[in-house]
Amino acid sequence: MKDVPSFRGKRPTQADVARLAAVSQPVVSYVLNTDALVPVAPETRRRVLAAIAQLGYVPDRAARSLRLRKTFTIAGIIPDITNAFYPAFERGIQDVAESHGYDVIVYNTDGEAEKEARCLSSAQGRVDGIIAVFFHMTANDLRPLLERQVAVVRLEATRQETGPLPLDNLYVDNVAAARDAVVHLIGRGHRRIAMIVGHGGPRRPRIRGYQAALREHRIAFDPSLLRETEFVESGGYEAMRELLWRSPRPTAVFAANDLLAMGALIALRESGLRVPADVAVVGFDDIPAARLVDPPLTTVAQFPRRLGQRAAELLFERLTGNAPEGGRREACPYELVIRASA
Repeated sequence: MKDVPSFRGKRPTQADVARLAAVSQPVVSYVLNTDALVPVAPETRRRVLAAIAQLGYVPDRAARSLRLRKTFTIAGIIPDITNAFYPAFERGIQDVAESHGYDVIVYNTDGEAEKEARCLSSAQGRVDGIIAVFFHMTANDLRPLLERQVAVVRLEATRQETGPLPLDNLYVDNVAAARDAVVHLIGRGHRRIAMIVGHGGPRRPRIRGYQAALREHRIAFDPSLLRETEFVESGGYEAMRELLWRSPRPTAVFAANDLLAMGALIALRESGLRVPADVAVVGFDDIPAARLVDPPLTTVAQFPRRLGQRAAELLFERLTGNAPEGGRREACPYELVIRASA
């Protein structure tokens, strides 16, 4: 490798890297551009990376963005960053984005329609693609973004039709997963089974799964055992306290996410009731704390980091021109994880 040139405070350029590594400037560009289709020999790549480190060269992302008409940034839009499911989902997105040389901006909407619209507006012009969990935005709401060639992948609660729009959807079969959770409680001998659910998002399909399990086992649906609140721990706590006033009280509870289930566990413990001997509890999501609570929570695992990775893979297939013209729908796995709470 050549001697290191003196810059006297000047910021090193790609041309300086090329001279030090004894390669052409396009070769430096190929090494820096993780999406480049031109192969670079391992020894040449090593020399270029050594020159970059030696010079302290930092690529000018702004200039690169202008030249290639890309922002090299994607957005992750989620409803609740305090719910451990979503940081894991975002981590999966970042795993893939970094491998493509992209940054990730994270937006939190609190599941509110106005905030979802505001996040979309903020992201326009800043990102090349969006991965989102929307509670209110429809495919038609996303049409202006798609027409401007912004790639969009949604994590949905059910299988959604996209028609001719280049809109990609990942989904977990929430109806089937909720049904399996309630069937597990029925198999444990419970027939008076309550449900606690939040507003928006996966609310409807998880209620449908709950009702389907009751119907299949000839258990009458009792509307007084269905409690709607917010998808947060305090919501589960208050809903469980209300359910304990029912006579006879439920012997089991299906909570539509783990935060609700954990709130229910606190209310049951404060009431002097044993889980699962007096009341069994099942959650949904399998966030890390689910195995740490007392007793460990039976729940439905959705593998959020894997979901984020797959969403990002679909997005970059779209960004690199390796996706079909129309939208795609892809089902993702879930698993009922049986622990001590039910």
